[in-house]
Amino acid sequence: MVSQLETPLVDINRQLPHTVDGLVQVFTCSHRSFFTNVIAQAMRIAGQGTPVLIVQFLKGGIGQGYEHPVRLGQHLDWLRCNLPRCIDTPPLEEFELAALLDLWHHTQAVVAEGKYALVVLDELSLAINFGLIAEAEVLHFLEHRPSQIDIILTGPEMPPAILEIADQITELRRSHRP
Repeated sequence: MVSQLETPLVDINRQLPHTVDGLVQVFTCSHRSFFTNVIAQAMRIAGQGTPVLIVQFLKGGIGQGYEHPVRLGQHLDWLRCNLPRCIDTPPLEEFELAALLDLWHHTQAVVAEGKYALVVLDELSLAINFGLIAEAEVLHFLEHRPSQIDIILTGPEMPPAILEIADQITELRRSHRP
């Protein structure tokens, strides 16, 4: 016997008796192996019927781009850069920077539409630190997003200005080293 659960569609724009502001959460770590915790949180929330978007700015290799989102379940869309490789160091070729900026502009547009209740911006701090996305643009985006949307930013060496406006900062570190 196989059972399947289907969650009802949730209208994130419905009027509530009170306003619930979304949070800006930062997950940071000195090494790049902590995304599992964030994706587990996103999958759990999407599984409860809440629309979730995950955007991986520096991951490529599968020729995806925002035109071809991966849909995991009913409520989780996953986007990667339309690049033949993952970005690990600057400088980028012109077409690579164009693909990254296209993804950034698309992300800003869909967040402004209010389609998603949770948006995960993976390795955004590296894109800022590499000089690919301006820190001022990210701050403007965070301050002017629809107030009900939760944003999770990940990456090492998160800029202090972003940490200053974050509602929650989670720093992962190793407590045991062999």
